Amino acid sequence: MTDNTDIVVVFNGDGMGRADAALAHKLAGAFLNVLDLDDRLPRAVCFYGEGVKLTVKGSPVLEELGSLAEKGVELVVCTTCLNSFDIFDDLAVGTAAGMKEIVALQWDAGKVLTL
Repeated sequence: MTDNTDIVVVFNGDGMGRADAALAHKLAGAFLNVLDLDDRLPRAVCFYGEGVKLTVKGSPVLEELGSLAEKGVELVVCTTCLNSFDIFDDLAVGTAAGMKEIVALQWDAGKVLTL
């Protein structure tokens, strides 16, 4: 496995791309699955805005996210967003954190990929 600790991926939407929910979730799942199967992993995946919905109970991408976490990818989920959507107690994968931690990860990254 190649170490890519200077890459951070951001999900700021409930899925990937501008599409209906089913397609956006399918694309996010495919992206995360390919990422998981590759030998290059990002340092972290950050979730904010609607993106936090990917990390809660019932999300269609929990399995893929769990596998990435097991491989050492840090999953950082915006506390403010979880609270705003009233889903904080449903967090199923990742660590709830403030914007300070998210910004620090992005500043330390050599590259930030926003999906």
